[in-house]
Amino acid sequence: MPARLSKNTRSVLLHSPGWALILAGLCLTLPATSADCAEAASAKPVTPAASAAPQRSKLDAPLFYQLLIGEIELRNGEPGTAYQVLMDAARRTREPALYQRATNIAIQARAGEQALQATDAWRKALPKDIEAIQMQAQLHVLLNRPTELAGSLRELIELSPTLDQAGLINSVPRLVARMPEPSKVQAALEPWLRSYFDKPATDMSARVAVARLSLASGEHAKAFEMAKSYIERDPKSELAAGLALDLLPTHPEAESLLQDHLRAAPDDLGMRLAYARWLTRAQRYGEAVTEFSAITQNPQAPAAVWLSLGALQLELHQQAQAQANLQQFLKLTDTATPGNVLPNADNNTQVDTNDDSRQQAWLMLAQIAEQQGNFAAAEGWLAKIGSSEQTMEVQYRRASVLAHQGRVQAARELLRSTPEKTPDDAKAKVIAEAQLLRDLKQWKLAHEVLAAGNQRFEGSIEMLYEQAMMAEKIGKMDELEKLLRRVIELKPDHYHAYNALGYSLAERGQRLPEAKVLIEKALSHMPGDPFITDSLGWVEFRLGHNQSAITLLKRAYQARPDTEIAAHLGEVLWSSGQKDEAKRIWREGAKRDKDNEALQETLKRLKVKL
Repeated sequence: MPARLSKNTRSVLLHSPGWALILAGLCLTLPATSADCAEAASAKPVTPAASAAPQRSKLDAPLFYQLLIGEIELRNGEPGTAYQVLMDAARRTREPALYQRATNIAIQARAGEQALQATDAWRKALPKDIEAIQMQAQLHVLLNRPTELAGSLRELIELSPTLDQAGLINSVPRLVARMPEPSKVQAALEPWLRSYFDKPATDMSARVAVARLSLASGEHAKAFEMAKSYIERDPKSELAAGLALDLLPTHPEAESLLQDHLRAAPDDLGMRLAYARWLTRAQRYGEAVTEFSAITQNPQAPAAVWLSLGALQLELHQQAQAQANLQQFLKLTDTATPGNVLPNADNNTQVDTNDDSRQQAWLMLAQIAEQQGNFAAAEGWLAKIGSSEQTMEVQYRRASVLAHQGRVQAARELLRSTPEKTPDDAKAKVIAEAQLLRDLKQWKLAHEVLAAGNQRFEGSIEMLYEQAMMAEKIGKMDELEKLLRRVIELKPDHYHAYNALGYSLAERGQRLPEAKVLIEKALSHMPGDPFITDSLGWVEFRLGHNQSAITLLKRAYQARPDTEIAAHLGEVLWSSGQKDEAKRIWREGAKRDKDNEALQETLKRLKVKL
């Protein structure tokens, strides 16, 4: 907040238009009764005799007019004058609401120093006012003053009841998260936080807060060692488990700490839910299903768990289980009206059980019915979605049902006729039509649609990438590489493009060292991604490194038991002499998706019958 408030003064017309509205705001701000407001609104200029009369509140006529002047000055674009008037009133009355109003005026004017001066005056007048200390601490954060922040936080904690101190300490890392110099923040706050170590009410909170500050300042190893010692000391600590969860992106070994906690505290619904969501984001769908399934056994589980579980099982081609869990979700939310919420144990958030989430369940059930060839049932689920909610996702599902009944042209026309509510809708329609044709294995038509789309929407990264994928399907490898390199040029962190290009080279046995570099680049952007790990395993196999390939492919398959990954893992096992294990993996993959192209091509090439 670099600006300073102007101190210019000027005359004020008390009967300025809109003063009644300002008065209404004052009466909402000040601790006065409605009678006070009515009396002040009708007050005449004060005489000495009138000023000597008994007062029922601090809002007497002179104060009322002073505040009115301040608010009118602010309304007329003079925050400096408004600030001075309100500060004078605050000093005379020692009224917290006036100090707060003056502080807010300075903040709105981006005058940080004046805002801090207001809170300093507030603190001197009312040393134990908790709101004043909180406001002062927030300003120290905004103005990047970690040393002064340590002092205000110390006073805030000391003035708070013992039962509240742990919660306040827990909030410190979030409070300072946006301060620009985390190492200086850590240096200023850690000594103060350490003073709360070994105190029963605040010990773990203070220790975890120090670890989080270390994590924020880049001291990941220190934070990990602290988390490890805390879990060993108290495996049931939710705070220590939360720290382990935050360490997962930089320290995968922290997962074992989190698992230790869940074994010690199996009923910690919030942490298990957070872990399941992390597994989902990491595309470790098989393990995520296990965690979500465990959560459903808890009577306090939120209804949304069944929706997440069903979505994951659908992705894993577990149609029967997905259908059962999605229907259970609909049953649990059947009595919920739009806007109702069910409690969610994950970090005090709540899950909205409105029509949006139910529509997602209907869409997925329609997809399952379509996959099962039950088109009437699919239409029935889609019919539950109101006409006003006909999003591209809904229209695509309708088009897919038509296409799988042989009405491909009608399906394409349905997508093309979908209204365009936003500028991006036109691109979405092209991509949806290409996706429909790709699902029908009409590669050439899909390629033509995308090529035309790229001429119309030049520079669309998503459309360039999709055209590259279709170029591969029709054997245009030069075009594939050209398009993917263009995607990387436009978006250097597009890990899908690195992975696709590297995998394409590996699949053809060409430029294998370059292919490995490309895939490793993709993995650096998305560590642990099972499909990229599968690609790396495949290029290692092509390089003749079978054992390394098996290790990588097993890791990918465990995280995401996908049929294509099963095809690759089975082939490497087969070529390594582990033929029984290869057949077992292939059979598992066939159960999920017997028509998978990669699996069928592998079995045919190796002349294997399951």
